[in-house]
Amino acid sequence: MNEAGARRQPFLFGVDFELLEGFFVLDPLGQQEILFEVGGVSNSPMGEGISGVLSEKMFSMNPMAYEVYQEKFAVVREGLARGDSFLLNLTVATGLDTNWTLEEIFHRAQSPYRLLVPGRFVCFSPEIFVRMDEGMISSYPMKGTIDASVPDAERVILEDYKERSEHNTIVDLIRNDLNRVAERVDVKRFRYIDRLRVSRGEILQVSSEVTGWLTGDYYFRLGEIVFGMLPAGSISGAPKPSTLRIITQAERERRGFYTGVFGYFDGKKLDSAVMIRYIEVRDGWYYFRSGGGITINSDCRTEYEEVLAKVYLPFGNERSK
Repeated sequence: MNEAGARRQPFLFGVDFELLEGFFVLDPLGQQEILFEVGGVSNSPMGEGISGVLSEKMFSMNPMAYEVYQEKFAVVREGLARGDSFLLNLTVATGLDTNWTLEEIFHRAQSPYRLLVPGRFVCFSPEIFVRMDEGMISSYPMKGTIDASVPDAERVILEDYKERSEHNTIVDLIRNDLNRVAERVDVKRFRYIDRLRVSRGEILQVSSEVTGWLTGDYYFRLGEIVFGMLPAGSISGAPKPSTLRIITQAERERRGFYTGVFGYFDGKKLDSAVMIRYIEVRDGWYYFRSGGGITINSDCRTEYEEVLAKVYLPFGNERSK
């Protein structure tokens, strides 16, 4: 990444949550092995893979038993009670019964950040990781989700004490991460609302914008800047080192590319996303990975229902069975 950045050569990159696996593709618009869309730039053939009758499609969950989630939650709760973490993002894999292919999901997905690694996973993320353009680096931590059909949903999510506490913690963590790689770091926008269309209607998500300024010829150190902020704070927690140890104990499986990051450099600007809203294939079975932030005030049943509420297909008003 540093070398390609110095040459101003376009590239696509991806790295997993554990920083054990990744991919790097030079001149990615000229290849079709990995399909992507980042900020409106895509190598996906127009109109491909979107035919078919939606009413003939199936998409249903085989969720993890509540008792299994409860065991994971208890491990997290113990860590929080010890003071080893203030906020932790606990994630699970939900089994799916579906006849959608990864390719079909990718081509139909309505999302600003899409990624397809054939035979492995598809991602349709709404969450920006970092953007770099003309010396400015920006991050957009996303924390807080509510069904838009809830009466007075915007007020409810913005006034919820737990959601506000989580968001404040993550914004502070991202600000600290940016301070490691940039100067004059500032929270430019705080707790604004994004509206997202999904297969079951509309949801509201709460985000903030944190910015800073990169010094010198930062193109020579694009990789150092990105890797210096990993794993992303919004899907790990704070403080990072001890929180990551609790995540390993509670989840008891690798996340892989789920909650990693991917991005595209066009020779001038770098744009990237956190790999949430993610469906993977393992041994022929489909799994939707989702999670939520846990604090000392979290209720286990509520958190369990939240991770299941995030299992959806981003097809706007279109519905499958």
